[in-house]
Amino acid sequence: MTQTQTRLQNFVGGQWEPSRSSEAQPVINPATAQTLADVPLTTAQEVDRAVQAAQAAFREWSEVPVGDRIQPLFKLKALIEENIEDLARTITDECGKTRAESIGEIRRGIENIEVASGIPMLMQGVNNENIARGIDEHMFRQPLGVVAAITPFNFPAMIPLWFLPYAVATGNAFILKPSERVPLTSAKLFELIEKAGFSKGVLSLVNGGKDVVNALLDHPQVRAISFVGSTPVARYIYERGAKNGKRVQAQGGAKNPAVILPDADMEMTATILADSAFGCAGQRCLATSVAITVGDARKDFTDLMVDLAQSRRVGYGFDDGVQMGPVINEGSKERVESLIEKGVQEGARAIVDGRGAKVPGYEGGYFVGPTLLDDVPPQGEIARTEIFGPVLSMMHAATVDEAVRLVNERAFGNQASLFTGSGAAARKFRHEARAGNIGINIGVAAPIAYFPFSGWGDSFFGDLHAQGRHGVEFYTETKVVVERWPREWSRTF
Repeated sequence: MTQTQTRLQNFVGGQWEPSRSSEAQPVINPATAQTLADVPLTTAQEVDRAVQAAQAAFREWSEVPVGDRIQPLFKLKALIEENIEDLARTITDECGKTRAESIGEIRRGIENIEVASGIPMLMQGVNNENIARGIDEHMFRQPLGVVAAITPFNFPAMIPLWFLPYAVATGNAFILKPSERVPLTSAKLFELIEKAGFSKGVLSLVNGGKDVVNALLDHPQVRAISFVGSTPVARYIYERGAKNGKRVQAQGGAKNPAVILPDADMEMTATILADSAFGCAGQRCLATSVAITVGDARKDFTDLMVDLAQSRRVGYGFDDGVQMGPVINEGSKERVESLIEKGVQEGARAIVDGRGAKVPGYEGGYFVGPTLLDDVPPQGEIARTEIFGPVLSMMHAATVDEAVRLVNERAFGNQASLFTGSGAAARKFRHEARAGNIGINIGVAAPIAYFPFSGWGDSFFGDLHAQGRHGVEFYTETKVVVERWPREWSRTF
């Protein structure tokens, strides 16, 4: 398959094939508003065919020795590294990121391939000899069968790789349904997967929209669903999948606060938080979206943030010197700008206003400039809503205890950060802040692939998160074997 084709294809049973659906939608470059390709809205009947092909492949793949199952992962890692520039440009063109952000995303995905390549150790069972007289007991991990992932637009390479390596290394067959907004990156990944040496049918790519999602959620042979996206959709995925007896891990939205104490290095803190709030145009679930200053930190931090927001260069992500790209589409631009207006109506002050941003040469692009809203009311709608754009809401507290209270008065629990020079304050914060990922002097507390990507509250639905040992546990089920080899039967134990 080549991506010079106008209409993308699915990858099922080890081969590329066009969807039979007559419906499709355009894939738009958000910096130029130009159409890159058309993505088919695959039908439920085609999903069933993909599941049947995956189920057939699973029977053979699950019997492949674990050391052999990981060999294609080594090859895939090498292929991704060889093609990293091409993948990065594709991400930038369909998602809007800068080149550096696209490269960084791919490298975080590669981390998960590296960790999953350790499956021979990670999925080892346990045993006890003579756990009772003459009785030995063992626990084995076995794959589930056919599993699927439904992934979002904001990390089109990294997030599929949160799931895919662990699923196939543990012996499952895996189906990816990427966001219909950014399907080109997944298509390129699957071109590399095709070369990596996986058994035919073990990995499938099915494009589409809600009909594909529902077909996967309802299909009796799909054993587990992984999802990343907004909280309302995550809740829907979790409820419908669990009702159908599936394992589900559903990562939702966020409203991530950062607390700045007066003893923090202000210049370093502001630089880090500008990258966190405005990096990827604010379109990531670990972006800092609320800054809470404590006491005397307010003035210095605010002045520095104003300078950083006003000086950040916005444009097409592969142009030299660009620090921030567009939001994903026109609807997102309109939503972000309307939420900025909502914040102003609630009493916040737009001390840097990114609405109406225009980039010379890219007048049709969906750009929103870095925005700072000061004195945001803690109980207002804007303080509780995930904006998913380059907007930092600023609040101010008199004490650390008041700041921690503001941190914890949220439905979300993805990330919370503290900036300080005090070890005692850091220990208090990491213990008391209610969030699954905690950053100390870190603006994006994204766990390395050895650790689970945690999330609490309305930021996550399920029990086992993506990455690391959680990924291994999610994609396997335990079998306990109790065995005894008596020469004579006796009921004496």
